[in-house]
Formats: sequence, C-alpha cells, structure tokens
Amino acid sequence: MQLPTILDIEASGFGRGSYPIEVGFVAGDGTLFCGLVRPEPDWLHWDEAAEALHGISRELLLKNGRPVRWMAEQINRRLQGQTVYCDGWGLDYPWMARLYDAAGLQPSFRLDDLRRLLSETEALRWRGVTEAVRRRQQLTRHRASSDARVLQLALEEIKNGVTA
Repeated sequence: MQLPTILDIEASGFGRGSYPIEVGFVAGDGTLFCGLVRPEPDWLHWDEAAEALHGISRELLLKNGRPVRWMAEQINRRLQGQTVYCDGWGLDYPWMARLYDAAGLQPSFRLDDLRRLLSETEALRWRGVTEAVRRRQQLTRHRASSDARVLQLALEEIKNGVTA
C-alpha cells in the first residue's frame, strides 16, 4: 500500500479567531516537512491551554516563525496536485484557508478527511491504534510533523490488520 501524505496543523487555540502556528506533513515516502508560522499582525487570539499542549509560545513564533506567504509557497511546491489527508478536517481546513488567505494564494493540493480512507470497522480501531503508535514513538507533545507521522503509521497498521 502506498501511504498517502498526511498533514497536521498546530494552532493558537480553537474556534473563532484561532490561526495556524505550525504546519507539518509526512509524504508517502516518509519525507517530513514542518515549519512555524509567524502570526500576521491581526492574528491576536492566543489560548494558554493550546500552548501547554503543543509547547509553542507566541514569542517563539514571532522570533522563528516563517512568513505566511513563504509557508504557503513551500507547502504548494511540495504538495502540488496531491490529495493530502488530515484527521481534524473541520479544524484543519479553516486554519489552512486562513493561512492561504493571508498569503494571497490558493492551495495547489486538495485537503481531505483521513476518515475517508477507513472502513467502519477500521474507524472503530483508529483511536486505540493511534494511541499505541504515539506511545511507541514516545511522543509527549503535539507537534505538527510528528503528529502527521503518527497518523500515517497508524493508518498503515490499521490497513495491515493491527488492532491496537
């Protein structure tokens, strides 16, 4: 099975006003990409609980984040023409749209829900297998590219019949 590209986004929080702060993905061949996003001047929403989860401070973003246009161009160049999957489409899609709107660009790829790749039976095993992969990878913080890799490995295990 050729593994699909999986994308994950860390954000400033959830809901209205939140925005992407880190975008990461893992391609089918295992190649990783990850980058911090420098907030736009009008991107002010910040949730301390979200920061505790991903461990990325606003100060770090302002210091080391890449401009939204640079990020959008890099993502477009690397994902052009692909269907890319995420596990939180209802959140990830608006965050990706916010990034591209701010950059004045359109995505060169299609973002879709990873759940479309799972049968009903596989979807029932998803959470347990994903948690088992996360434990084996010894990941304690949520970061975009490592989360994308966990999702890709979990998908591979589920497709290979692993139960948890």
